[in-house]
Amino acid sequence: MTLFVTAATGHLGRLVVDHLLASGVSASEVVAGARRPEALSDLADRGVEVRHADYDDVASLDAAFTGVDRLLFVSGSEVGSRIPQHRNVIDAARRAAVGFVAYTSITRADDTDLLMADEHRQTEQLLAESGLPHALLRNSWYTENYTGQLATTLEHGAVVGAAGEGRVSATTRDDYAAAAAVVLAGPGHEGAVYELGADEPFTLAEYAATVARVSGREVTYRDLPTDEYAAFLVGAGLPEGYAAVLADSDRGIRDGRLLTGTHDLSRLVGRPTASLEDAVRAAL
Repeated sequence: MTLFVTAATGHLGRLVVDHLLASGVSASEVVAGARRPEALSDLADRGVEVRHADYDDVASLDAAFTGVDRLLFVSGSEVGSRIPQHRNVIDAARRAAVGFVAYTSITRADDTDLLMADEHRQTEQLLAESGLPHALLRNSWYTENYTGQLATTLEHGAVVGAAGEGRVSATTRDDYAAAAAVVLAGPGHEGAVYELGADEPFTLAEYAATVARVSGREVTYRDLPTDEYAAFLVGAGLPEGYAAVLADSDRGIRDGRLLTGTHDLSRLVGRPTASLEDAVRAAL
């Protein structure tokens, strides 16, 4: 059995490889694909096969997917370019007769108005049309989207957003990676749609309160209208288009679009998802 993980130099893909190996999957059964395979030399030293797999390079994908039984397709990171890239991956997987594909999508991709979901929705449709046996891993937000900004949060004593009192099912990348490894390595997931997220969703005000409690510093949540939050992000140095997508995502949180309402993730991994407090403590 050959298990292929795309984008293995990225945070999520690398964690999936680590979970596969930790769960007892032989390194000889794991293939790690990346645009820069030289960055995975440490995995090669552990017996993992490393292959060049660039979503923009069809020839690299055709070569990379040769002999692959099961594929974890980690969505591309280049918003606006993902549809041609994803079509390349799916077409190459079909040509290689890959037996199963697990795709990392977003919460309720087929029934949401989030701007960020559009490319995921189209990719899910491409997978359906391909005829490839597949499962959808619809990930909610990463807690790292917030804890990655802790230094700035503590400096200013504020979490700024536009999510109102909406709850988000955010959990750690490691939790999502653990679930992806289970689906990639195990049988019985063909046709499954998993809405993945935290057991205990939270508001941004609750996140700010958790940061304050754990850090011992004063931190509050500052809620802005969506357009003002987009302008705030542009002022912080983000490109206008990306700022608009992030502000819209907060609008989506306010409207419940990133609230999974399931325990699919904890059921897959056989344990509770990481607590918000533990995620904040780990990031401090």
